[in-house]
Amino acid sequence: MMHAKLELNTQGRDIAVGDIHGCFSKLQKRLDAIGFNPEVDRLFSVGDLVDRGPENHAVLDWLARPWFHAVMGNHDDMAMRWPLGNMQGDIYRRNGGGWNMDQPREDQERIAAAVAQLPVAIEVETAQGTVGIVHADCPYVSWHAFVDALEGKHGKREADHVYDMAMWSRGRITDLNVAGVPDVRAVVVGHTPVTEAVALGNVLHIDTGAVFGRDFTLLNLATLEVL
Repeated sequence: MMHAKLELNTQGRDIAVGDIHGCFSKLQKRLDAIGFNPEVDRLFSVGDLVDRGPENHAVLDWLARPWFHAVMGNHDDMAMRWPLGNMQGDIYRRNGGGWNMDQPREDQERIAAAVAQLPVAIEVETAQGTVGIVHADCPYVSWHAFVDALEGKHGKREADHVYDMAMWSRGRITDLNVAGVPDVRAVVVGHTPVTEAVALGNVLHIDTGAVFGRDFTLLNLATLEVL
């Protein structure tokens, strides 16, 4: 599944969080601190659920929670590729994948199957308009064109290219490009660690490096304010 859409949450809050990287207990403490209510609230992850952190195996429990929604990050993509033989071991271990490489194959396959279900992009309806969520960037002239390319409407080669760029590109933040993304209220991304949330046009970078000792950034999707 390349793309998912979620309707307006009329009962509670929709919250986005930066890269998790196996820091699930730390994330839970942050959610507790803002009074997150799983009965009505929803949590949206910009991906990179695993690698580098201490609790990578908890990813299966979190993905089973009906209020938790994530896009695929490059580290999730690597976890999916590893048991398929489509990931170089030295690169994977260097990027924090040793925990997965060293566990039994059936556990590798279980995690790969779970993250394989993640969409590359999520659209969340809010009262103020649609918010897009993708791991690294919307690497296209507009959000609608990006979704069309992901879904193969411009051919497989372009779909593969956009898939990779959506999870790996750092061009927008490296260039401090404030042009923004048309056709959507805002785009929320992670991938590139920042010391505090950064807005470049309507693209909001919220990975504040929780796995590196800083805190998680939580973003209210209704107001686009950091909590």
